[in-house]
This record gives sequence, C-alpha cells and structure tokens, in this order.
Amino acid sequence: MPWIPGYRQTSSSGLTTSNQKFHKTYSSCCSILSDTHTIPPVLLQNRGFIRQNCDFGQLSPLPSDSFKYLGWRDIEEHDVRGNQLHCPRVRDGPSEEELFFRGEEHSLKKRKQVTDTEKWQKKLQENWENCAELNLSFQDLGDLYQVENFKRVLRRLIRVEKLWLVDNSLTDLSAIRLPRCRELNVNKNHFTSFKQLPKMPQIQHLSLAENNIMTLSGISDFRQTPLESLILKRNPCEFQERYRQLVFSSLPNLKMLDGIPKLPEDCSPPDIRFFYKMCTIL
Repeated sequence: MPWIPGYRQTSSSGLTTSNQKFHKTYSSCCSILSDTHTIPPVLLQNRGFIRQNCDFGQLSPLPSDSFKYLGWRDIEEHDVRGNQLHCPRVRDGPSEEELFFRGEEHSLKKRKQVTDTEKWQKKLQENWENCAELNLSFQDLGDLYQVENFKRVLRRLIRVEKLWLVDNSLTDLSAIRLPRCRELNVNKNHFTSFKQLPKMPQIQHLSLAENNIMTLSGISDFRQTPLESLILKRNPCEFQERYRQLVFSSLPNLKMLDGIPKLPEDCSPPDIRFFYKMCTIL
C-alpha cells in the first residue's frame, strides 16, 4: 500500500491506522482489510473490482469491460441455453459506426465474422421455444434494429406462460402471438390501444399500468379469453365515465380490476345504467 500523508502503516498486518480522522474511502477499505488483511489478485480479476490510482484518482476499466457489448450467446466456452435464463439481455450492442464515433472501436476486436453454421448453432442455443417463464424488461430498445431483434425473440416464445416486458418503450406487438401465455406484464410502455397487444388466447392475468391507453376500444377482443385479472392503473381510460362497469360488461370472466375484486355496483342492471346516463346529461 502506498504511503499516504497523515496515515501510519503497520508491517505486521498490512492495515493502515492513524490517530487522525479517516477519510471515508480509506475507512471503507480498512474495514474490508480488517477481515481479509489482503485481497488476493485473483479476486480482483474475477470479481471485477475497480482499481483506483491513489495518485491521480483515475479509475481503470473493469476486467469485464471488453465484454460489455457481447450477448450471452456470443461468449465462448459455455453451454447455457435460453430456456435456462430468466432475465437475459437480448438487446444487441451498438453498430460499428456508433462505436467508432464513441471512440470505442477497440471493442470491435471481440467481434468476428461467423459462418452460417455458427449462426445456426447460436440460434439453437437460444432455445426460446422451450422457455416457460421469462423476464425481458428494461432492454433499452432505443433503435429500430434493437426492436426488430426483440420481436424476433418474442416470435419464438411459443411455450412461454409467464412473460414480463416492463419499460421497453413498446408501441405495437399486434403481430406477435403467444399461444400459451397466461400472465403478461407490459407496464411502463407506450401502448395506446388494446389492438396493439399480442394475441394471447390463454391469458389470465394482464398488467398494462402506466401506458397511454386512451379508450376501452378493442377490449372486447379479450372477451373469449379466460382473463381474470386486469390492471389499467395510470392510463387515460381510467378516467372514463363508468369505467369499471364498462370493463366488467366487456369481459364477463373478469374477477379483478386494478387490484379490486368485482363489486355489486360494477354489475349495474340496464335500467340503472340508463338512469345514470340521463343524470349525466342533465
């Protein structure tokens, strides 16, 4: 450990001690060293510790920095398959042009030309067809090619039953079909209509909180599904007149809306509903 003004080193344990007040950074380091005395170099390499230059205060790159734009299937010497991952990152790295303008062209050396056989092996390695539960949230889909690759994965989820797609800036998944999906969470996206959702004939629990769904138009498309629970909190349609009555009348199998079970007043008879309408007009 380099000599630091105001601190005193002890040769027996390697710990730094002083009668003066410890700086917060070195105090934290000493608390770690008090248990381990020294940090093995292997730990620094494998755990990705940030090395700090005490003279200049500069941070050197993590050992994993050269892999930050690689997908899990691009890393060599592993046999992990897609259906074994619950929260994979499927977003591709930046294009070569973007890396050049960022000054990160050194990352390109990790990329290599792959043959058609290698591409097919990677496709088989993904194995999305056998995935039953998957979380693809927070993918940061800022470019069109990112969205297309994301949809490519979704099209292969023919057996998925539980799927989370939170905060992905999604606007239209109407071309996607999820035949076995029973639970879908698409909170914090940019959907404006029920027509933009995937085809899900077996859906039971659907969460659409914090989107931009203006009206209930298209909600009847889920009438023939076993949908039991629906969350529409923080959507404009939530402020529509007789919102709960309209939702439950469109979805006969629905048991819970926005976390609240179906209430007697949510099933108003026709004459009462007409009375409410007349009162509103007057």
